Amino acid sequence: MASSNQRKGLVLTSKAIADAASCYCALVLMALVLLTISRNSSMHHANFVDSQRLLLSRPCDEIYVVGEGETLHTISDKCGDPFIVENNPHIHDPDDVFPGLVIRIITPSHLT
Repeated sequence: MASSNQRKGLVLTSKAIADAASCYCALVLMALVLLTISRNSSMHHANFVDSQRLLLSRPCDEIYVVGEGETLHTISDKCGDPFIVENNPHIHDPDDVFPGLVIRIITPSHLT
């Protein structure tokens, strides 16, 4: 009878060790998944920032469509045209700029 109890105890101990190892492996796997997601997310963010810099550093086209949240001031800074209102007679009120408004941009590169 003592031998039977020892076997039960040994089986229970082995099962407890296997359960603990399984939980440990699951935690390690989750940590690796989260690390990979975090790494990919930061790489995507870096690529997005680089593409935004490229867009902001290139000159604007002569025909420009106003985007959401833009003002004549921000467009002037971005495109290098301080005379947007003077060059666009259809803009009667500089404060009345809306997404989709088409304006003409004149920069030194468009003058040549």
